[in-house]
Amino acid sequence: MHKMYDTHSFASSNYINQNITSACHDNNISNHLEFKYNNLNNKVSIHQDDAISFLKKLPSQSVDLIVTDPAYSGMNNKLKLGKGRIVGQYSQKGDKESKWFSEFEDSEENYIEFLSQCKRVLKKSTGHIYIMFDSYSLLTLGSIVRDYFDIKNLITWDKVNIGMGHYYRRRHEYIIFATNNNNRKIKNRKFPDVWRFKRVHNSAYPTQKPVEVFQAMIYASAEENFTVCDPFLGSGSSAIAAIKNSCNFIGCDISNKSIEVASSRISKYIESGKDIMQKNSTSVEENIFWE
Repeated sequence: MHKMYDTHSFASSNYINQNITSACHDNNISNHLEFKYNNLNNKVSIHQDDAISFLKKLPSQSVDLIVTDPAYSGMNNKLKLGKGRIVGQYSQKGDKESKWFSEFEDSEENYIEFLSQCKRVLKKSTGHIYIMFDSYSLLTLGSIVRDYFDIKNLITWDKVNIGMGHYYRRRHEYIIFATNNNNRKIKNRKFPDVWRFKRVHNSAYPTQKPVEVFQAMIYASAEENFTVCDPFLGSGSSAIAAIKNSCNFIGCDISNKSIEVASSRISKYIESGKDIMQKNSTSVEENIFWE
């Protein structure tokens, strides 16, 4: 089982290099925040930027692992079900007071640019990538991943509790696991390709994913001090999972709310070892394979 950290070894929030409030409300998307932990040996860096713009600024072969849940627009914009979006004022997405964030325009052209940048920043010798998909985006975009990476498996995330939907209610999402055309193995050949973690209910951020989903990815594919990247930071679940695995982390999101929520969450976790946005495990499995 993966080791648990002594929270007294974490650095205090005095090591945040920029003021959180100014970064969240400044229109200059180059703003970033840094947090150090594990006696300053590991670093978490988050940037406010568009995903593709952010990736273009990273050095080539600077990342060991990409774990990400893109905010696809296809299901909301193209899959017309009932009266459209079921929850919230989706038409107001991206507005300052809106519940919904701006999404990634998942045209084939845009997705090709995203994947090409992911391939460039991933190290050739160690590079693994996990990309999350809903059922619609998997059918429209999933096959393009094969042109850039060596797909090893399709993982199913079983959310245990049934969700909303038309023509059968949704209970799962998918994760494509691939390598940057290398043969580096995951940590254990016994890991399953169906992961059962409950969805996060009543979350403070839309589509917040369980930390355990990202822990499974990172624990399987990373070693201590690896650099993990998430170009769609959201609520910061991937950053918390990276910290739990003693990895360096770099991520971005274009949303002011994401940067504000994630930075507060990361800071408090480093200070106390407590996750303010997910207090309990979402696992229903007896066999713990993700830590």
